[in-house]
Amino acid sequence: METLIAKKLASRECKRITDAEMVPCAVLVLLFEMDGEYHLLFTRRSDKVEHHKGEISFPGGRVDPDDSDLLHTALREGAEEIGLHPHDVTILGRLDDISTVTTGFVVTPYVAMIPYPYQFKINTDEICELIFVPLQTLAEKYRIEASNWTCEGEKVTPYKFCYQDYIIWGATARILKQLLDIFLSTAMIGDFATGKCLK
Repeated sequence: METLIAKKLASRECKRITDAEMVPCAVLVLLFEMDGEYHLLFTRRSDKVEHHKGEISFPGGRVDPDDSDLLHTALREGAEEIGLHPHDVTILGRLDDISTVTTGFVVTPYVAMIPYPYQFKINTDEICELIFVPLQTLAEKYRIEASNWTCEGEKVTPYKFCYQDYIIWGATARILKQLLDIFLSTAMIGDFATGKCLK
C-alpha cells in the first residue's frame, strides 16, 4: 500500500498557497493498519488551545522559528502532541495546501504511515482524545454541504464527514477529501481499506 500511495502522491502537482499574511502550518495525515483494515488517526483538540477548540484535526501546528522546513514542523508537532517519534513515521508524500477561512492559517498536509499498535503519549494541554477511523467508512460516508463560499477569490466547497458521534469538518475535512479522491481514483478503495494492496 505504501508504495502505491507514494506513487500516486508523487504523480500530482500540489497546489501551494504563498501569502505572507497567512500563518504557515503543517499536519500529519497518519495511516495505519489495525485488525486487517486501514485507518486514519485524528485528534480532538482540547479546550485549552487558542484556536479550533474541541475540533477534530490531524496532528500538527504552526511553524516555529527553529523549524528547518514544513516537514520538520509536522514531525515536531506530532511528537509534542501525541508522542509520535519521527523515526516511526514513513512519509509518503504531500497534499495540496489548505487555508483556514476564519483563522488565517495555511496548512501543508503530509501523508504518512505509522506502526500500530503504538504507545502514544497525549499532551492533554493540546489534545483530549485520539480517534481511529476506518478508511472504508470515511470513503462511504462523506457528504458535500449544499453551498459553497469564496475564499481568496476561489470557490471553496465545505465537506462534512460523520463517524459515530464525531463530526469532521473545515480544513481537516477538505484535506481528507483530497486523500479519498486519490484512493477512489484508483477504483480500489475496498482494497486500500482491507489491506489487499501490495505493500
